[in-house]
Amino acid sequence: MGDETERESLLKSDKNMVRESCVNSDKKMALSRCVSHAYDELHSFRRWLKWLCVDQSNAKTAFLSWFVFLVFAILVPALSHFVLACSDCDNRHSRPYDTVMQLSLSGVASLSFICLSYFIRKFGLRRFLFFDKLCDESETVRKGYTQQLNRSLTILFIFVLPCFAAESAYKIWWYSSGGTRIPFLGNAVVSDTVACILELCSWLYRIVVFFLVCVLFRLICYLQILRLQDFAQVFQGDYDVESVLREHLRIRKHLQIISHRYRTFILWALVFITVSQFSSLLMTTRSSADVNIYKTGELALCSVSLLAGLMIILRSATRITHKAQSVTCLAAKWHVTATTDSFDRAENETPVGPVARNRVFAVSSDALSDVDDVDDEDDEMDNTKFIPSYAFSNISFQKRQALVTYFENNRAGITVFGFMLDRTSLHTIFGIELSLVLWLLGKTIGIS
Repeated sequence: MGDETERESLLKSDKNMVRESCVNSDKKMALSRCVSHAYDELHSFRRWLKWLCVDQSNAKTAFLSWFVFLVFAILVPALSHFVLACSDCDNRHSRPYDTVMQLSLSGVASLSFICLSYFIRKFGLRRFLFFDKLCDESETVRKGYTQQLNRSLTILFIFVLPCFAAESAYKIWWYSSGGTRIPFLGNAVVSDTVACILELCSWLYRIVVFFLVCVLFRLICYLQILRLQDFAQVFQGDYDVESVLREHLRIRKHLQIISHRYRTFILWALVFITVSQFSSLLMTTRSSADVNIYKTGELALCSVSLLAGLMIILRSATRITHKAQSVTCLAAKWHVTATTDSFDRAENETPVGPVARNRVFAVSSDALSDVDDVDDEDDEMDNTKFIPSYAFSNISFQKRQALVTYFENNRAGITVFGFMLDRTSLHTIFGIELSLVLWLLGKTIGIS
């Protein structure tokens, strides 16, 4: 008996060792995807960052990145304003609004570059883009996020290239039609060509850096939208409340991390762009202002570019906040469906069968026509469809009610120093901006 007992204990210990080794190997396989290597998902993205001179993965690239920033964001704009802009030009070639434009672009580009440098230096590109967390996500989330990463640079150039084409046309016209004649290279034509190229490179660099940070924020928010859409599937099946709560807490934690990282950039970008727009409005609406396409065209192009980047940030933040808060509505529908289904079974006093477990509420023809009218952005997180009642009877009423109450009192989303960036916040920002615009117009052109 003693030998048999010892043999059984040895067999159990061997089984436990095998099971532990399998678990450890699975963990190593899952974590191996998070290790950064030369040809991972970010390989092509890192290559583009090197071409854009914003890569700071080592000391050499960091030095080159800061050198290019100082040249194209500080030195060239200063030379353009104080040296190249002629004060005795004719009416069409004078640039009275160059100060506002140069300060606006350089200020926003400096903010974007400093924030991007801080993000990459402290977190690393892989951790900053949450690729180290993808090993815990579903295959749908991983594929969707990787595809969106590959589209990010396309979106970047969709915004940048049209503005750069317009700026190039303006600069070429300005220099070719005799805007300046400073032969610092011994020849006026060569000097104007070099100056034009430097100004265009400076303008392109500053806009690209600003839009890059905006597009990266949009990319990170898109990952959270994919996770929330994947999280919505828990209300379509039989999941315990603890697992639902743990997953929501994980998503909420990641939203807090994003908010903490980007809050300074969002706040100061809003301040810089607001000051820039009001300065432009003040200078163009004063009584002595001479407004025409030759003088204000470049200023208008700068304003459109900055506002487009700001809209990317605010739309991404409000969209992820709206999706995160839609979980409350989804959980409430889930709770109502499960409660009514349990009451129906209690009133009929019939046992739970396969038909009752898969019953779906009847939908009228009017409801079907309403569904057809819903736009393309309607998804599992935000819709008016009924939730089919599967095996909800396994979760008690008290647990479901506690979960819905938790969602109602713990709304997730993007915040800026405690202020939630949702649609209400956008309405508030718009109201404040409109009030300042009307006040400024009342002081300049007499609108009351």
